[in-house]
Amino acid sequence: MKTPSKQMAATPATSSSGDVAAFIKQVNALGSSKAPGERGRLLFALDATMSRQPTWDLACQLQAEMFETLAGTQSLEVQLLYFRGLGECKASKWVPNASALARVMAGIDCRGGNTQIGKVFSHARAEHARQKINALVYVGDALEENVDRLAQQAGELGLLGCPVFIFHEGHDPVAGAAFKEFARVSKGAYARFDANAPRELAALLRAVAAYAAGGRASLMLQQTPSAKLLLQQLS
Repeated sequence: MKTPSKQMAATPATSSSGDVAAFIKQVNALGSSKAPGERGRLLFALDATMSRQPTWDLACQLQAEMFETLAGTQSLEVQLLYFRGLGECKASKWVPNASALARVMAGIDCRGGNTQIGKVFSHARAEHARQKINALVYVGDALEENVDRLAQQAGELGLLGCPVFIFHEGHDPVAGAAFKEFARVSKGAYARFDANAPRELAALLRAVAAYAAGGRASLMLQQTPSAKLLLQQLS
């Protein structure tokens, strides 16, 4: 069973349209994430422990929606990484479309256990050493590991050019403070969400997918209503 980490104090996080705009502004300011003509690579990591069971189906649905604006472009490869249970941490193959990844996620169920964020960061670094990863997305709700060690790992990813985008479910203030630090030192971004705001999370995920596929220019070219609304908030 998860318990809040006592290694870092923080104030409760809040969720608002301003948070969304701030997140998109951070993504928009990152510039290009890959060389022209190169296919982007995005690592999508999920906490699949039992506390996330209520929103697991939502995560599966939003993952597919994240790639709507990139359908048919063949500009992005994605790998799914998840942890759950007693030390289980597994990664899928790199896949070129959302439907393939959705099938992988459909076969996963949540199981009780502690967080394994350190394994996520270590896996990202190993994959990046083989071939550049343009962005790491992590979705989770708690933290039960050494904060300083994780911050160091996140910072190392930032130095390698692999920003970490963290989507924090719920209101755990300690996890929120740590997640914000991981995003900061990796030159990524942080946003909080809950099951009552699925459209907000979908817009954020699409923004990161666009950045991984083509950098800032690709993000600016999104033509969905949600993307236009977010871009208007940047002006």
